Amino acid sequence: MTDTLELELAIKRARKTKREYANYLGISEMALYNKIHNTAEFKGSEIAKSEVFLNLSPSLTKKFLSAT
Repeated sequence: MTDTLELELAIKRARKTKREYANYLGISEMALYNKIHNTAEFKGSEIAKSEVFLNLSPSLTKKFLSAT
């Protein structure tokens, strides 16, 4: 399950927009919205890309992103 608040803060800390984040992941903004708000889950590859894009440590990534 995604920690919505923590992920949104991480996006802001990285000085990125949700549009940039979605484009980097190769998904639509609506798909990203669904993942952030727990309607859909992040894939393992998206989690790995998020770590790089948002400059997160693996422990922080595990804290607020999950995969099936």
